[in-house]
Amino acid sequence: MNEPLPLDHGHLQQLVTADLVRPDHLLGAHPTSEHGVDGVRFGVWAPNAHHVSVVGDFNGFNGFDNPLERLDFGFWGGFVPAARHGQRYKFRVTGGDGRTEDKMDPYGTFFEVRPATASIIWNQPFTWTDGDWMKGRDPGFERPVSIYEVHLPSWARRDDGWFMNYRDLAHRLGEYVGYMGYTHVELLGVMEHPFDGSWGYQVTGYYAPTSRMGSPEDFKYFVNHLHSLGIGVILDWVPGHFPTDSAGLAHFDGGPLYEYADPRRGFHQDWNTYIFDYGRNEVVMFLIGSALKWLQDFHIDGLRVDAVASMLYLDFSRTEWVPNIHGGRENLEAIAFLKRLNEVVHHMAPGCMIVAEESTSFAGVTTPTPFGLGFDYKWAMGWMNDSLRYFEQDPIWRSHHHHALTFFNAYRTSENYVLAISHDEVVHLKKSMVAKMPGDWYAQRAGYRAFLALMWATPGKKLLFMGQEFAQPTEWNHDAGLPWHLADHPDHRGVMNLVRRLNGLYRTRSDWHVSETKEEGLLWVSADDVEQSVYAFVRRDHQSGAWSVVVANLTPVYREAYPTGVPQGGEYRLLLSTDDGEYGGFGTQQPNLSASDEGWHGQTHHLRLNLPPNSVLILAPIEATVTSDDR
Repeated sequence: MNEPLPLDHGHLQQLVTADLVRPDHLLGAHPTSEHGVDGVRFGVWAPNAHHVSVVGDFNGFNGFDNPLERLDFGFWGGFVPAARHGQRYKFRVTGGDGRTEDKMDPYGTFFEVRPATASIIWNQPFTWTDGDWMKGRDPGFERPVSIYEVHLPSWARRDDGWFMNYRDLAHRLGEYVGYMGYTHVELLGVMEHPFDGSWGYQVTGYYAPTSRMGSPEDFKYFVNHLHSLGIGVILDWVPGHFPTDSAGLAHFDGGPLYEYADPRRGFHQDWNTYIFDYGRNEVVMFLIGSALKWLQDFHIDGLRVDAVASMLYLDFSRTEWVPNIHGGRENLEAIAFLKRLNEVVHHMAPGCMIVAEESTSFAGVTTPTPFGLGFDYKWAMGWMNDSLRYFEQDPIWRSHHHHALTFFNAYRTSENYVLAISHDEVVHLKKSMVAKMPGDWYAQRAGYRAFLALMWATPGKKLLFMGQEFAQPTEWNHDAGLPWHLADHPDHRGVMNLVRRLNGLYRTRSDWHVSETKEEGLLWVSADDVEQSVYAFVRRDHQSGAWSVVVANLTPVYREAYPTGVPQGGEYRLLLSTDDGEYGGFGTQQPNLSASDEGWHGQTHHLRLNLPPNSVLILAPIEATVTSDDR
């Protein structure tokens, strides 16, 4: 293992001037040797503390045996010869307020299983075998990116109800994700956190995978194994706020340190959490160091940055707020932090993707710095809200909301988007995805299949939360494993078969993934058939000229021989019908897939299609003669 950086003036100065992007190489607990004696070197930032000592198994948690020395710039450090790998420890901090509290190590790499809070000295080697994967990493702008969002503690449980180990999950999840055709998994709840019900979004260990499912090496095995299967790993990362738990970062040295001092900036009332002080270099380096720890040391392929909107705006979800120096509502310090984060990550971990969960119209989220924030992707929250609002309507009223499904096309190239149906859409009485659909059980499944097909056929990377791929009928419950027994039922297996087929088309058809961020990637054929709620568009690859036609009938009415304009004559093949019996549909047939030379919908030819109720058809010419440059 690498030796820690010396706790000297020069390195500490680098940290306080924001020039040390891996502060975990300096602070925390580092097994090492001094003067030929083995032990552990400890370092911590606590500028307002009167006294700091390290307590642990090595001294019976006695606060008098191992006091730390006050160093430059508010840091404390010391060497403990009795300390060893695997022992528990805490920092005992007497703060500026005179109170003494035991604190978790902010840079801890392993922790006790909740509700215990001690850090654990950890320094184990791991042999990676994913060198080829690491060399080939890229953000995938012109590649298929289909993400399976997973909460590992509830994706599957052991028979006794306890959490599965990362190593067992690696094989079970990896095999399933490979079978379903996803390119990536995105994990929530992986970084250490005290409360299961926070789903991992109230983090206390920014440098540690949760010990609920094993050791750091177990988690590395998980990542390494998924890479061996060709599956990327993305983590949810939360630099916007942290919990008020007294053992964690909150009031670390007796007062505000990692958080803004003014509660109008430093406290989030909705989540009962503290907000990081992005104006302090030590805090900025702490967060950037965390990002690099995951991307470099754990070989993670990307981070989905949670709640970016709450970071960007000083008035986010609050009535009392403090304007910036220009009198505006933007948090200029947070904006500067996000730009620095993306610059550092793209330099230090090339090929990784950084994704923003940003729910407003803030301009330039995926524009490179310095003109934009520098993210690779942004979640398409507008697309998600408009699409769900449309599909939740009783079909009799959908004609009044017709353009909810076409509006995304007006701005879809303004950012690099991920079309995300995440855990947030299937909790807190929002219903599961299939249960959002109107009608009886058959109609709900038909509507949901149509939604999924349109989602995959719409330009943008894909993300679907676990359980929705087999039409889980109930909301997600983080305290229990998924109801996998339902996946064996034909009604649910049909939806699973559809998602697998959609992933297959998305991965193999260049017209579905190469031009996702370009205007020419989608051409509307029929966007205005309001009365019949029918949509038709062409997906195109601007490089190869490959293209396909997508036709959606979103009412429970069968439409026979519906004329649909296409850009060339000849024979067509049906790539997918959501009404196919394999997916749980009726199996409506298409007797004639030969295009007439009569123009329609502004196109040179047309097909006469039988449109099943609540369905999507996807067709392609058997021999494409029209290229993406033809009109």
